[in-house]
Amino acid sequence: MEYSIIGTAGHVDHGKTALITALTGFEGDSLEEEKRRGITINLSFSSMQNETKNVAFIDVPGHEKLLKNMIAGAFGFDASLVVLDANEGIMPQTREHLEILNLLHVKNIIIALTKKDLATSEVLEQRKYEITEHLKSLKNLHLVEIIPVSIYEPSSIQKLKDALFALPVTPKKSNGLFRYYVDRSFSIAGAGTVVTGTVLDGTIKVGEKLFAPELEKEFVIRNLQVHDHDVESAYSSQRTAINLQNAQKTSFEKGALLCKKGFIRGLDCADVWVESIGGHTLKHNAKVILYVGTKQVEARILFYEHDDKADKGYAKLQFNHKLFLVHDEPFIICSSGRTIGGGRVLNPINDPMKKKVKLELLKALDTKDFKTTFTILVEMHKHGFGLISSNQRFGLNHEEAKGIANEMSDVFVDEKGLVLYPITMQEELGRIVQAIYAKNAYALLSANSLSLKLKWASVALVESVLQNLCDEGLLDFVGGIYKNAQIDIAKLSKHSLKINSITPCSQPNLHPMLPTTSTISSILTARWAMTHSKASHVLKRSYA
Repeated sequence: MEYSIIGTAGHVDHGKTALITALTGFEGDSLEEEKRRGITINLSFSSMQNETKNVAFIDVPGHEKLLKNMIAGAFGFDASLVVLDANEGIMPQTREHLEILNLLHVKNIIIALTKKDLATSEVLEQRKYEITEHLKSLKNLHLVEIIPVSIYEPSSIQKLKDALFALPVTPKKSNGLFRYYVDRSFSIAGAGTVVTGTVLDGTIKVGEKLFAPELEKEFVIRNLQVHDHDVESAYSSQRTAINLQNAQKTSFEKGALLCKKGFIRGLDCADVWVESIGGHTLKHNAKVILYVGTKQVEARILFYEHDDKADKGYAKLQFNHKLFLVHDEPFIICSSGRTIGGGRVLNPINDPMKKKVKLELLKALDTKDFKTTFTILVEMHKHGFGLISSNQRFGLNHEEAKGIANEMSDVFVDEKGLVLYPITMQEELGRIVQAIYAKNAYALLSANSLSLKLKWASVALVESVLQNLCDEGLLDFVGGIYKNAQIDIAKLSKHSLKINSITPCSQPNLHPMLPTTSTISSILTARWAMTHSKASHVLKRSYA
């Protein structure tokens, strides 16, 4: 079974909710105020399915004063059903909704010309022309079809149904990182806390743990439901209800994020590409309302290339509290109740750097030139740039990130530790090791113990340097440790060297790089103890 989420869009009172009722039989306006006023206020959810596909609908409000609810729903759309009154044509909210869909890259749209029974064929043709011309300016939208419909003509509803089922399911780029914004939260007697939302990426299963980073709490999934049916797993593009164990006293606000623990960091700023819509201008240092997922926060725009105002550009967004964003995540910005623009998150983990370098980084991220991105960041983080957060920072899983890193020259890749180093750090570390032996020819080293002393150097990096020195004939690897190749231990003692492992020594009278006395002959132990004081001073100077 394929799953797709289709959201409605369009001006107030153009017939969105009535059309959804005709398609699915579901009455979306359930609140007393909605029935009294005859408009949709909250998001409503319904679905229809055939033998091979399930189409879920998110019906959003069309009134301009309820724009934030429309935006919250639009983040989960795979495609959109844009509803247009055949007699009224394109109205202000029609334009604004289409611009929002364009900013969010909701690619495929179907236009339903409603109330066709009240319009002439000439009017219908004129509307089709107007719509086609208007969409030419919205580069991210693809008009699949324009279908005149009436809720009183079953054949037109069936034609629209067939077109919706035929919409292609566009594969989403996935890095396997589960993400889910809560749009509703409630308690059920005997079950506990239930949250609802759309799975944006990844997979979850009953019994797994989910992390709420804003609450800093982890919860076990007791049960999952997709369209009122219990399921064992939930996937991307599925409207999913999650019953969380041990969360009875936990309040999940609208916009709360659920994910897997350890993959997403929260920060109070992010680097973005931002652009205006509807003739608005974006002002440098202006305060705006930012919408991402179902979350709403205050933010400030700080352009990197403009000091006053602009229609578009690279910028930093500063938030009034931490957000847990990911690379390429879309957002919308509003001011005074109007949508003025939006864009994409480029760098969710803001690195302090000079403006010129920052712009180079953002341009590389914007074009997904990750090899250049890695090169810039490795140069900025000479003591190791970690790929552990590649899911959040670049939308890449660890294998994809390592694959890109391995194609780079002048970079050492610690695949196990997921750390990149400039190749020059191998040379620097080599000089440190040689300085140790220049002062203390009898020093014994291991990769583990040297890495513990040099906090920035991973075991793999140290191992590569020590092995290179062996290849050059400067060191020998004997019994798990490295020694000066010029020192013949056999001439120092009649006892054989018996070393099984190397660990940092806890004995205060021995050098921290030396093995314990139980692993080497007593004669050599005495010799090492004599050089202890001198070697310690050498190491301290080298590490500094």
